[in-house]
Amino acid sequence: MYRTNSTAPKKFGSHTSTFRAKPRFGSGTKKIFSNNSRPTFKSKFGGNKSNKRSRGERIDFSRFIKKGIHTEEKPYVSKHTFADFPFNAQLHKNIAKAGYIHPRPIQDQSIHAILEHKDVFGMANTGTGKTAAFLLPLIEKISKTKGQNKRETVLIMAPTRELALQIESDFKNLAFGFGMFSVACVGGLPIMRQIGEIKRGVSFVIGTPGRLRDLLDRKVLDLSTCHSVVLDEADRMLDMGFRDDMVYIIGKTAKEKQTLFFSATLSSEIKKLTEQYLKEPIFISVISGETAKNIDQDIVRTRSKEEKLEKLHEVLKRDGSDKVLIFREMKHSVDTLAKELAHFGFKVGAIHGDKRSRERIRILDSFKKDHINVLIATDVAARGLDIPDVTHVINYDVPQTYDTYVHRIGRTGRSGKKGTALTFVPG
Repeated sequence: MYRTNSTAPKKFGSHTSTFRAKPRFGSGTKKIFSNNSRPTFKSKFGGNKSNKRSRGERIDFSRFIKKGIHTEEKPYVSKHTFADFPFNAQLHKNIAKAGYIHPRPIQDQSIHAILEHKDVFGMANTGTGKTAAFLLPLIEKISKTKGQNKRETVLIMAPTRELALQIESDFKNLAFGFGMFSVACVGGLPIMRQIGEIKRGVSFVIGTPGRLRDLLDRKVLDLSTCHSVVLDEADRMLDMGFRDDMVYIIGKTAKEKQTLFFSATLSSEIKKLTEQYLKEPIFISVISGETAKNIDQDIVRTRSKEEKLEKLHEVLKRDGSDKVLIFREMKHSVDTLAKELAHFGFKVGAIHGDKRSRERIRILDSFKKDHINVLIATDVAARGLDIPDVTHVINYDVPQTYDTYVHRIGRTGRSGKKGTALTFVPG
């Protein structure tokens, strides 16, 4: 539980190293698009038989090749500054301390709507500032109930424990001085501690579907006073098989509520959920394309495991490979590669589902703070995490779907910076 009124990338070791469719909602839906952009949907996958995967989709490897455009793009011109939003003085202080001046597109277009208690469906690429877009107006909303008899709760659902913990960390900074309490309900951390925090009273419940449902089944978590629900990375939660849990949890919240969905894609399942839970939603899309324009994308062909490891070693020794995120499909493969790279002298960490939550948090923190420069992960790290200044994303194993590829490489080239994405393929 958190009480809000409390208080250069390094080099490695010795190395110097289509189709497009307009989303359709009910007749009461208002649509807003940023800079004439439209949500981009995955096209049908072409490719020859040699590119066919044993599992997942058939992906033409040429889709992993795209030269990044490093010309300076016209910055988004926001209609507001953060000073324009009708937040109270303490929240404005916290915003200024966080260094926010000009809202990013999703923030610029959604904050007023959320402050007006409207339902919102926000579509945006990863790393576009979605967290602040919903946290700021909801902190403002709950602050206004202070001193009143009614007690309101905000529920925020996220697909992974890392994202949930990151959201709570952002909440700590933005809600400083308000005397609000929060709890992170995630697996892998002691449930009895979370139960104790809930019993002492919280305003913000932030968690993953599995742990949230567990707490509801134990009759510990009461969401009957929850009038604000946020589903962050809603499409990822569906991909991970959480649909039944999501529906069950939302069903435990107050009948009259404000519901906010944030997603990078708009699948048929997401459409069904929006039709079921959103009332006359405002649709906001700031999708700028399948992949960021400033990411250099290429493939690396290898004929054997030995050649594959050798070429990876060469990539990691290059100048500019300062902070590298490597994806593997299998948990044991993550550990194996981590040992091999550590043997070469690289500062490396590894995360996957079998590691204890505290260990995953520690390793991610080390990567963010540049104490290690190479992080190897399964797709648990592919969505939602805000890891600054990743120079390279390497798909050491070909991803199962193109959507997974898009989400993986979204870890680099963030906030307009240059990035490189390499995919190792057979041949």
